Amino acid sequence: MAKSKARAGAPSGAAISTSYNAPQGAGGETHQIAGANVPTLTTQQGVPVADDQNSLRAGHRSPTLLEDFHLREKLFHFDHERIPERVVHARGYGAHGFFEVTDPLSDVTRADVFQRKGERTPAFVRFSTVAGSKGSVDLARDVRGFAVKIYTKEGNWDLVGNNIPVFFIQDAIKFPVLVHSVKPEPDRGFPQAQSAHTNFWDFISLTPESMHMIMWVMSDRAIPRSFRFMEGFGVHTFRFLDKKDRSTFVKFHWKPKLGMQSVAWNEAVKINGADPDFHRRDLWDSITTGNFPEWELGVQLFDQKFADRFAFDVLDPTKLIPEEELPVRIVGRLVLDRMVDNFFAETEQVAFCTQNVPPGIDFSNDPLLQGRNFSYLDTQIKRLGGPNFTHLPINAPKCPFAHFQQDGHMAMRNPVGRVNYEPNSWGDQGGPRENPVTGTRSFADEDTGPKQRVRSESFSDHYSQARQFFISQTAIEQKHIADALVFELSKVERPDVRARVVSHLLNIDNDLAGAVADGLGIDPPTPAVAAKPTNRKLAASDALSILKNGPESFKGRKVGVLLTDGADASLYAALDAAAKKEGATLEVIAPKIVGATLSDGTLIPARQKIDGGPSVLYDSVVLLLSDKGAEILKTHAPAKDFVNDAFTHCKFIGYTASALPLFEAVALADKLDGGCLAFDGKRDTEVFVKLCRDLRFWDREPGTKARDESAPPKGEPKGARKPRK
Repeated sequence: MAKSKARAGAPSGAAISTSYNAPQGAGGETHQIAGANVPTLTTQQGVPVADDQNSLRAGHRSPTLLEDFHLREKLFHFDHERIPERVVHARGYGAHGFFEVTDPLSDVTRADVFQRKGERTPAFVRFSTVAGSKGSVDLARDVRGFAVKIYTKEGNWDLVGNNIPVFFIQDAIKFPVLVHSVKPEPDRGFPQAQSAHTNFWDFISLTPESMHMIMWVMSDRAIPRSFRFMEGFGVHTFRFLDKKDRSTFVKFHWKPKLGMQSVAWNEAVKINGADPDFHRRDLWDSITTGNFPEWELGVQLFDQKFADRFAFDVLDPTKLIPEEELPVRIVGRLVLDRMVDNFFAETEQVAFCTQNVPPGIDFSNDPLLQGRNFSYLDTQIKRLGGPNFTHLPINAPKCPFAHFQQDGHMAMRNPVGRVNYEPNSWGDQGGPRENPVTGTRSFADEDTGPKQRVRSESFSDHYSQARQFFISQTAIEQKHIADALVFELSKVERPDVRARVVSHLLNIDNDLAGAVADGLGIDPPTPAVAAKPTNRKLAASDALSILKNGPESFKGRKVGVLLTDGADASLYAALDAAAKKEGATLEVIAPKIVGATLSDGTLIPARQKIDGGPSVLYDSVVLLLSDKGAEILKTHAPAKDFVNDAFTHCKFIGYTASALPLFEAVALADKLDGGCLAFDGKRDTEVFVKLCRDLRFWDREPGTKARDESAPPKGEPKGARKPRK
């Protein structure tokens, strides 16, 4: 984190083609950019803007100044653009739970919540997508919000993060336009909840600092299988302060106990059609059946010496610290064990503010964090109608509190008695007073410098960590990133924007850029001019890959069982027992919603009728069919889609011999592979569940040479496969 000279943060030097129209009757000066005569950007008061990229600060890496009226105006107007829906993170889902300390941190912080091992503190978590409206779908390709409110004994702590540890931009002044670019285009009002359109990629192509985040968003991290199977991050660098106000930098990580898992893009598209509330339903079902989701809280702790020698600036929100370079220390766990009583009163009205921190937790000078601290309070006032949103039960502290704030819209509590000011001389009748001993204090950081709109030179490497992320992925994951980029850019109408994005990819990885260019049918352009050359010697980080960090069991997953009348009762019972032993659940799909009557006369109720229960809703599938049932289903389109999609999406498939006509109906009978297991007896159900621990049989995915260490040796019958140990 070495200090160096400042560099003005201007967009990359590409010509801007625009059909911008000034408001009727507007005049104003114009100027030349790349040969085009464009209007001069002004504030709402008509003041010309010299720099729209950087906030005003007292030095190259110093705190943002409150007098920055341009930043204030942009954030103020942005925060008030929608009522009452959140401008971003509108589609969310929340649950109650608790945070428990497993490894106290009294050596580095005086925050009460981290002092006592085993102590549980109430918590509320809201998961969300970012770009879509409240009525959008759950499986959009998007960042996921991971916001945690912990009701500590010293006030509420809001750790407002995402499922991705970095962000698109380095300065909060660019946040309004980032969101504008990804939201529906203003003239046509679409597309909804997707980044695959011209405006977004035009902005990205002119914002090189976004390229690291783009790698994450184009990866499978952006289409998680469940809230329960995704990581969470605090994104920014924060500070811990001990009892003597000594500072330790900290980055926060939430790690799911059930492991990470995502879906395939084709699968996500079909899930959105079959169940647009897929993530909501998954969390509801999990908690209401007693399978409480759990995450471990990990911290990366480091001092100024580490920050100074680290290759990137720890204040840059587009960068992360690889776990191999700075291990994550697990210090607690988060368990969600209760759904809300009323969605609107709690999930919709919960107000998260990044500035809500208890004593012992403090901020760094990360410019994006500084802007968030400034902005969040404003947006809550607008969205919830006034300054008294903390009177709502979901937002109120659970510890004692006392202050002189009064009146305002919807005030439910006011000071009692004569005194409503401080200082006063009314003694013990005079109400609360400040407490220098236990009160929150900020780190006494020293920053000086001239007032100027600048970006630190230490923020100027936009490609090295993007490359590190890409090379850390498996071949399958790399292919998915390339496929996602081709799909997204194929929706971009302007060839120059597509080419500009590929020019950035050339600074990340030549093979990736080549694959995307080939998929778009264009010749690779000249690489984009880089403020700093890409460091191609950074080592891969296995922690950045989903597939390298898969679960150790099939716990928490769901098996879809296609069942027909006359199916083998003993096999169904054995499969149900094997799944329960593993911690997985069965969900029955049948030709009729009433269910299926097994060979012993037992009626098994169905959760889904085959028309409404496609295989995309499940982590693996089993076909327990009778001969008669298979003959009926082989001509039924939804049943054929069920099998064909499960095979296409590389899922493990268990089946009885009677199901072969259904495979034949979709031309798969001769393609059954090591991910397909024939049930010849009850023991095969246990073998199948163990196979499912791998989640996918990736050898089946076209265009990828997946390494499968447990493929059946030559000579074994088709469909047989060694179980994962």
